[in-house]
Amino acid sequence: MTTAQEALNDIVEYSRLLGQRSDLVLHGGGNTSVKTTVIDVFGHPTDVVYVKGSGWDLATIEAAGFVPLRSERLVQLMQLDSISDSSMMNELRLASLDSQAPDASVESLLHSFLPATAVLHSHADAIITLSNLIDGETRIRELYGDRLVVVPYVMPGFDLAKAASKRWAVESTPSSLGMVLLNHGLFTVGDTAAEAYDRHIALVTEAEDYAAHAAARATVKVPAALAAPSEATAFTVAALRSEVSAAAGIPMILTRSFDDAVADFVGRDDLLMIANQGPLTPEHSIRTKRIPQIGRDVGGYVSDYRTYVSANESLKNRTVTPLSPEPRVILDTELGLLTAGRTAKDAAIAADIYRHTIDVIEKATRISEYQALPAELIFDVEYWELEQAKLARESNPLPFRGEVAIVTGAASGIGRACAKTFLAAGAAVIGIDRDSKVVETFSGDGWFGIPVDVTDVDAMRAAVHAGVDRFGGVDMLVMAAGIFAASAPIAELDLASWRKSMAVNADSAVALLQMTYPFLKIAPSKGRVVLIATKNVAAPGPGAGAYSASKTAAVQLARVAALEWAEDGIRVNMCHPDAVFDTALWSPELIAARAAKYGVTAEEYKTRNLLHAEVTSARVASVVQMMCTDIFDCTTGAQVPVDGGNDRVI
Repeated sequence: MTTAQEALNDIVEYSRLLGQRSDLVLHGGGNTSVKTTVIDVFGHPTDVVYVKGSGWDLATIEAAGFVPLRSERLVQLMQLDSISDSSMMNELRLASLDSQAPDASVESLLHSFLPATAVLHSHADAIITLSNLIDGETRIRELYGDRLVVVPYVMPGFDLAKAASKRWAVESTPSSLGMVLLNHGLFTVGDTAAEAYDRHIALVTEAEDYAAHAAARATVKVPAALAAPSEATAFTVAALRSEVSAAAGIPMILTRSFDDAVADFVGRDDLLMIANQGPLTPEHSIRTKRIPQIGRDVGGYVSDYRTYVSANESLKNRTVTPLSPEPRVILDTELGLLTAGRTAKDAAIAADIYRHTIDVIEKATRISEYQALPAELIFDVEYWELEQAKLARESNPLPFRGEVAIVTGAASGIGRACAKTFLAAGAAVIGIDRDSKVVETFSGDGWFGIPVDVTDVDAMRAAVHAGVDRFGGVDMLVMAAGIFAASAPIAELDLASWRKSMAVNADSAVALLQMTYPFLKIAPSKGRVVLIATKNVAAPGPGAGAYSASKTAAVQLARVAALEWAEDGIRVNMCHPDAVFDTALWSPELIAARAAKYGVTAEEYKTRNLLHAEVTSARVASVVQMMCTDIFDCTTGAQVPVDGGNDRVI
């Protein structure tokens, strides 16, 4: 006999298999459950339904992600004629045997009434392709017969559970393997999680084969080419992002996709009609809004969205807290697919969802006619009481959420520390370094590492344009790349070394400021620049002529930029670190040798400043971050030392 722990382990295993297929589950979607018996604190056998908890992703879910709900309590809830969804969620919390468990899925009651041990639910693309056809119900019934109960669309929650239970009671047979919820997804049941999973995959495969056969007769056109990253496209994307951010009232990330599948879709003659049908499922609207913006008229989209909200408020005789009206998906015949989000992850999720939307619509229109749900039903989910409550609970955002930073020298030392700090503060970061490891220095949707030498002007320009394509613009520029040439007195200074120092430390700064100025000028929260300079600007040392002179040239350049760009609201400040020993410039052997020269220990050498403080890359990065916050909103042209106090500078 299967124990409760074994049943839980099984549902975890097959939930992950389900969740790891993006054609079945996207970004936290889908849910699963298993029914079993546990021994409660009193030693009594208690029937429970372990249901996927809110906030967990099926692809990575663990046992802790399932909520143990008392079956008896769920049966009682199903006997009610009606209950609000917020009250239902409260009752589900009260039904849990574990106060530390997450909130249960809003579809828990639907799982509970199905007479099977294991239940798996997905939003499989193949099923949605068929159910969103104008004749979808007919085709699904023809394909599956009595193996699947068909439930017309009802909004998720208590009402859906009641409607589905009534359908199941009337239509299910001993041959029934689950349900299709039209415009929603697939449920399969089984005596074990493995059986429910195998049935799920088999049924989805049938839908895929059906769609492929039905669409085989359609003519597929050759996609037109979309604009590749360039100066012109980068400026256009950044201008769009500025307008989207203004509509949202906060900085937004805007990411662009322009492959063949996108080109084919945006080149459709019926794009305006087909894209304005609506999303694959109402839940998608939470990430993408009901319809995309076609073209570049952000103001027109905002006006239309407000009209949509107002009309549905009147229709349903209710008042809602309006969501920000900016588009989350933009389709443009030249640029392709652009998706907006409050973070890089949000924008990437919207892109992922809309790519699946494109694929489903393309397949559906080759079979029959794509048809989404009416606007008023989409509105119900977009302005669901549970979603409105979630907005009210939203915590304060990170300081750089929705903003984009370029950091040079990002693979090591101070540059790496700055990139890490900005990522932690919510920014998307374009990391530039000649070291190829910059690509993988950090991970996640907010990181874009580009291996390029800052002295290669053409490559740097291409990198900036690629970064704007990825995130939509540039808000902050941190110039941390630099070199310290081998020490030599001026009389013996190698001119090649001098020129290289100037190229890396000064010339590259000129070029990068020129490249980024147009983007900084239209940054939603005003552009900010921080140059990582050195205490050698104020207090040079013998043998450091190339380094001191090149860094001083860069500082003078930054001071002029502060003068010239103040009218554009761009702040330009400088940071002067000294003796930062956790960078590539310093090895343990070099520190030991320098310490021996002064007759002190390595630790004493690292704190040879007035405050006896050890200056680390992280400490420098924290100052750089602060210089980009509103704390410095009245400061430009400043030169801030981070050196523990240097008597020569003071």
